[in-house]
Amino acid sequence: MTISILICDDSNVARKQLQRILPEGWAANSQIVKNGQEALDVLRTEKIDLLFLDLTMPVLDGFSVLKIMQAEAMVINTIVISADIQDEAKKIVEAAGALDFIRKPISATTLIDILKKHKLL
Repeated sequence: MTISILICDDSNVARKQLQRILPEGWAANSQIVKNGQEALDVLRTEKIDLLFLDLTMPVLDGFSVLKIMQAEAMVINTIVISADIQDEAKKIVEAAGALDFIRKPISATTLIDILKKHKLL
């Protein structure tokens, strides 16, 4: 079975870096978007199995995306990847239902560990 991944980050470098470190041989299709509004547009129209979500973005930030996902009862495995790793941000993200919160930049080893931890790999 192929897993459908959405990467949402306003940084082109961060998006490409995350795509590059996705596990080799993993049956996954990934697509990228640049802000939270674009992410919601995709989430509302396509089946996404895993969302990698940045917090600080223009147009619509990751906190707002999580809040809207909750309000619209979207149940999507979400891993937040952000440089904003403050305790308050972590609490908000966890309360909004994200699986995990990872500090940018992320290494391939950390990504694989997180995916295995949540039985996504």
